[in-house]
Amino acid sequence: MSDTQTLIENRPPSVAALFLERVASTPEAEAYRYPVPAASGTGPDDWKSLTWAQTADRVTAIAAGLVELGVNPEERVALASSTRVEWILADLGILCAGAATTTVYPQTNAEESAYILSDSQSRVLVAENAEQVAKAVAKRDELPDLTRVVVVDAEGVETDDFVITLAELERRGAARLEKEPELIKERVAAITKDQLATLIYTSGTTGRPKGVRLPHDNWAYMARAIPATGMVHADDVQYLWLPLAHVFGKVLISGQIAVGHVTAVDGRVDKIIENLPVVQPTYMAAVPRIFEKVYNGVAAKAKAGGGAKYKIFQWAAEVAREYAKVTQDNFRRTGTASAPLGLRTKHGIADKLVYAKIREAFGGNLRACISGSAALAPDIGFFFAGAGVHILEGYGLTESSAASFVNPGEAYRTGTVGKPLPGTEVRIADDGEILLRGPGIMQGYHNLPEKTSEVLEEDGWFHTGDIGELSPDGYLRITDRKKDLIKTSSGKYIAPAEVEGQFKAVCPYVSNILVHGADRNYCTALIALDEAALTAWAAENGMEGKSYADIVAAPATVEMVDGYVKQLNEGLQRWQTIKKFRLLPRDLDVEHGEITPSLKLKRPVVEREYKHLIEEMYEGAREA
Repeated sequence: MSDTQTLIENRPPSVAALFLERVASTPEAEAYRYPVPAASGTGPDDWKSLTWAQTADRVTAIAAGLVELGVNPEERVALASSTRVEWILADLGILCAGAATTTVYPQTNAEESAYILSDSQSRVLVAENAEQVAKAVAKRDELPDLTRVVVVDAEGVETDDFVITLAELERRGAARLEKEPELIKERVAAITKDQLATLIYTSGTTGRPKGVRLPHDNWAYMARAIPATGMVHADDVQYLWLPLAHVFGKVLISGQIAVGHVTAVDGRVDKIIENLPVVQPTYMAAVPRIFEKVYNGVAAKAKAGGGAKYKIFQWAAEVAREYAKVTQDNFRRTGTASAPLGLRTKHGIADKLVYAKIREAFGGNLRACISGSAALAPDIGFFFAGAGVHILEGYGLTESSAASFVNPGEAYRTGTVGKPLPGTEVRIADDGEILLRGPGIMQGYHNLPEKTSEVLEEDGWFHTGDIGELSPDGYLRITDRKKDLIKTSSGKYIAPAEVEGQFKAVCPYVSNILVHGADRNYCTALIALDEAALTAWAAENGMEGKSYADIVAAPATVEMVDGYVKQLNEGLQRWQTIKKFRLLPRDLDVEHGEITPSLKLKRPVVEREYKHLIEEMYEGAREA
């Protein structure tokens, strides 16, 4: 057995245990950096640090505070907050108390938040601010299990027996620890590997999110397996901005605790560009949309600089792609990332003119980026690879604790999601579906045994719903999606049928609607109107006698439908909203093969036929 296998197989039962080991091993080493607004209220943020020992002081106080509130092992504590250092402290506190974290996106509306709190039977809610507290207070009558709300930023919040501050929770915990100094060590020692650690709710086709049950062993396995890939080092500085309510963000904490490197935490997306030169990370994880934005920004800046500058950028972009393809191909064949002299010369010139500035924008120390949660467009991946910003694509799901595959360091291949993590098995089913088995796979869906049995076989194989192919040397390429859910480039799942159904309920003139957004940065829609209803509306609006195509093309019709789209968007989560739409020149029908005889929409056919309209709606969203 290799050292890696031994390390993974002899993992502790929980990340809570690993955390206490880390604190004992390197108490004075820096653990986290976090921004604090400048005292003057203007200018750049000040960055503060916590050592592992200081982190432990706060984590154990939070854990003991939860015990003081009556939270028992495996009982749920919900966490509704953006990414910030307190999220990590609270999550570790929950785990060290032996309880389980229910993650809630701060953008989630009050109704869905209440559903998650109710379904998970969460006893306590850690809420970021007044906005998050208000959602819980408004639905308090529907949440009999919720006994307390703990608020991080108390500004504008009235505290009482039901709502207390995080500082107060820590104070109560510290007092409890004075009486029982071994309390948290005992709680952590009692955690078993199969004990529930996290409930992460993921959107389903029914409209109600499903709670994915992830036990402590999932995170302990990830903590050992991620460093085993060589992806993270003890001297790394990670920049962590991803939503920690999402499994991709949360898994990054596990690997960091195992290795002990520094993590700079700030979830404000609008601060990324400002923070990178300050933090100077050696690695960071992101979703494809971030790389698209950087690429678009560079291209737009070049365009604004005039024709000559833009031509230089376009030339440099093509050189970067060619260089990346050639060097990756040569590395695969010979083990050396070489390129012909002529290409190396062009690449060197382009580096001075363009690429060096891009690397500088990322902080100048970046060894690699990890991209996951959705597919990265290969032309974007090759561009950054050629520019010296190495993007290692990975693959996983909430149900597999996020990290099932990742590209291996220098041997990464753009367009693939790399190789399985040590200890994870993969096979391709007869229909091309990717099946996974290993210590990262969920226990099942919370309170949904039938849904669990649909995807999880008795022998442990998990059906991902994605279609893929394996290269002879084990690299996975995702080729399609078996299930009908779409995922935006920001990593959000959307059930198009749900949005389409809601629009049909809102708009009386719609016949068919197709929502598009897979691997895009926003959703769009193709809308076909009902001819009879539309003709009647047209007669009342000065278009009597006009053809269907003429009515659809009229600005007044577009404006009318736009009103219904806006109405639809008001009831959707932000990432589900329709940003643009196009009206089709005719209705969809069986004759053209666009709908089945049972009137089900044939998405691939419609998307293929109206590809030009779809592309038109994304023009300018990403430079080609």
